[in-house]
Order: sequence, then C-alpha cells, then structure tokens
Amino acid sequence: MSDINTLFDLAIIGGGINGAGIARDAAGRGFSVAVIDAGDVGGATSSASTKLIHGGLRYLEYYAFGLVRKALAEREVLLDIAPHITWPQPFVLPHAPGMRPEWLLRLGTFLYDNLARREVVPGSAKIDLRSERAGRALASDYRSAMRYWDGWVDDARLVVENLKDARERGALVLPRTPVARAARVGDVWEITLADGRQIRALRLINAAGPWAEDVARRVMGLNDAPPLRLVQGSHIVTRRVHLGRDAFMLQQPDGRIIFIIPYERDYSLIGTTEGDVQRPEDAAVSDAEVDYLLAAANRYLARPLTPDDVVHRFVGVRPLILETGKGDKETTRDYRLVEHAGLDAMTVVGGKITTYRMLAEDVMARIAPKSKPWTGSAPLPGGAIERARGEHGQAAFKRWLETLQRREANFDPKLIKRLATTIGAPAEALLAGGLGRNLGGVFEAELDYFRSQEWAQSSADVLWRRTKLGLHLDAAAQAEVARWFGEEPVAATEIPTGHRFARPGAM
Repeated sequence: MSDINTLFDLAIIGGGINGAGIARDAAGRGFSVAVIDAGDVGGATSSASTKLIHGGLRYLEYYAFGLVRKALAEREVLLDIAPHITWPQPFVLPHAPGMRPEWLLRLGTFLYDNLARREVVPGSAKIDLRSERAGRALASDYRSAMRYWDGWVDDARLVVENLKDARERGALVLPRTPVARAARVGDVWEITLADGRQIRALRLINAAGPWAEDVARRVMGLNDAPPLRLVQGSHIVTRRVHLGRDAFMLQQPDGRIIFIIPYERDYSLIGTTEGDVQRPEDAAVSDAEVDYLLAAANRYLARPLTPDDVVHRFVGVRPLILETGKGDKETTRDYRLVEHAGLDAMTVVGGKITTYRMLAEDVMARIAPKSKPWTGSAPLPGGAIERARGEHGQAAFKRWLETLQRREANFDPKLIKRLATTIGAPAEALLAGGLGRNLGGVFEAELDYFRSQEWAQSSADVLWRRTKLGLHLDAAAQAEVARWFGEEPVAATEIPTGHRFARPGAM
C-alpha cells in the first residue's frame, strides 16, 4: 500500500460510493490513489439511501429512458459482482383508484422489463391481491397490482467493499481526515490536511457529495464550482409490515411514491421524503416527515402503523444537479462530471448508488482513455467466491453459503448467514479462527475484523454502517460494543434508537 509521502497519480476527496468506485477502478488500472474523507467512509448519503439498485420505474414518466436503461443494465452487474450484499427484490405496485390507471402501470412495467437485458431479475406480472400473500398486508379495497423486480443492496457495505479492493490494489485510504486546503503548485496538487500533513497528487477529484460545491469553492479555491440542489430524504424503520418477500411501491395523491421494503428480517424500511436543505448539516428527520410516511403507508395497509411502531429513523442528503424550474420529482438523478480547465481536477456532481461504477468508468475514460475498463466482471472482495464456469454470482453465493453452513455445523446457521451476508468470503476464515467472546449478539472477532480491515473506529461505525446490529442488540450489548471501542457507554435508557445524517464530507 502507498504511504502518505507518495506522489500520487490521483487524490480523491470524499469516501462515499462515488469516491470509492473511482478509487477502485483507478487502482485496478495501475494508478497510485489516495482517498481522503473527513468522517467514516460511506458515513453520509452512501449509508442513508433506500438500499435499492434499480432503474427507477417512476423516472419513465419523465422520459428518462437513457438513465433508466443505464441503471437497469448496471443492476445486473452489481447483483453479479456483489452477491453477498445484494439480491433480486420483488415489488408489488397496487392499482389505486384515482391515480395512475392500470394500463399505464402495465405499460410502465413492460418497458421496464425490456429496456435492458435481464439475467437473474424476473419479469413483471399482474397479480390478484385477493389470492396473493402480499395482499394480506393491504386493505381489502386494493384488489390488483403489478409485481415487478429490482435489486436490494447494503449501501454502506458496498462503499467498504470498493475501498477494500482499492486498498488491496495499493490505494491509501484516510477516513476521519479533514482537508484544510488544496492548491495547485506547478504541476502538482498540494493537499493540506487538518492535522498539518500534506498529500501531493498529479490530479485531484472532488467527490465530496453534498459538500462538493463547498469543497470546490472553499477548499480548492475555484470559481467554476457546479451549483448543487441539496435534497434530504428521510426514512423510518418500523415493525415488520408483512412476512412475505415482497416490497411495496405505493402511489400517493400528491404524485409521489413511497417504498415499504422488508428490512433486517424483523422490520420494514419506509421512505422516502424529499425536501430542500441549505446545508448537509441541517438535515434531520422531522416529526412531520414521520407523519407523512406513516400516513402514506397507512393509505394502503390493512393494519395501520402508529408512531409507536417506529423503531429507527435516518436521513441522507442527495446532491442533485441544480436545474432551474424543476421540482423534486423532475430533477435528474443522473450525474455530471465537471472538469476544471487546465488544472487536472474534476468535480463529480449528482448520481445514484446504482450507477456509481459506470460513473467511475466515465471518469477513467477522461483521465486514461487508453486504459481498459475492468470492474464490470471482477467480483468485489466479499463476493470473490469460487464459481462454476458461466455461473452467476447469485447462484454461486447461494451454493457457497449452503456449503459453509454444512461445514461449520458447530455454529448456528443463522449466525453463519449473517456473517456471510455482511463480509462475504472472509467469513470462512473468521469462523475457522473462532469468534471469541459473545458480547450479546456480536462477537469480539467481528469487531476486531471491522476495526483492522474496514476502518471502523467506533461503536456507531459497526452498529449502523458495517452492520445494522443497532436494530437488534439490546442496550446492554450496545454498551458492551461501546466499551470494546474504548467509549464511555451511555446509560441503557439513553441508547439512541435512531441516527441523524452524519457528515463525512471533506472539510
């Protein structure tokens, strides 16, 4: 791995999904790379999404066929290269009187099925909610629906996996390292860190997400910073709405849609809202947003949710391209690469988690047009399991997990599955070496792995990003994890049930 005194080919400010994807791609093409983030890697927008890899069915209404086609093709790629943290996810889209007509739903899902090649994601079909398991969760006046498919992803782990691969290929990753200033001195960027150290690089990429405009203006001193529109999206986690595999895509009278997604075995994830914020730091889940999401879900549910059913809430900020005159739903989710003329520097604007790898390829096509793309067929570290010739990652992972559960029969199969669907392939070595003391649902060997291999430095890093064990461990166990990291555990009655958007930015 490179050290801080290296003259890097490429320095990246921002360790979210875009910065992580660029770092992995560049390192794999032989570039020396440094990634710098002021907070935990993936600690903001990239761990506060709706956890979907999807084309965006609703974007078809705005004729964004190119974006949808690109994202649908990428959905298949991510399901293949990261099978341990992704899976195909069915969605039920009920027909609601007075909203989009049934013929339009059928047309939309037909287009969605056929805009890009599908390998593991099934096609859509009309279903009768009166005879389907999914219909039991819905009020009796909803009788028909379309079932279509997308993908689910553990967003925070996708960031970590990309950065682990980048590190294995020589990249230097510096989380919790604010950047004070970046200046062009001759042909080199001199990046001064808040602790006084300096990194030198031939090229600089600003991938600071919601802070990208501020980094370009204040840290890099540029006047051509691209303007951003910051939109916060709030989510709530509730008791499990129903026991089936299906998620729900629910139309609302205001034209918006919300998702109810099976989450962490025992819960449902409901989101998202959209509202402008001036600064990323201002983002917070308001009671009004919680009320909106509950009302939106209860418009359909047979058994209404109440505020007492909400066990967790989180918010992320989407850095969208500023498009004057466009509202929330019309603003593009595509990305833009802004090159700063004559400075060997670029600012990344917008984008979505589904297309992060394609964004990275576009960046590299500008930086190194003669080098070859490679990430579309190379499994991420946790997904690097043995495959039969021509076998898709999803099938290979299922077979590998079943074999691991048989081989490690002394361990609870549910524990093995949890480890496998968290860290993937390294779970074999972790189990073989023994897990150590049980701290109430998490083991010392896991914590050591997250700290030594995945940059975790606090209980929150583990409980809410490397895993979602914060939803499952009781207050005493969470306090044990805090002690393991050398933190002063809060009293049991003060253990938080939710977390705000945490700034990882670059300042």
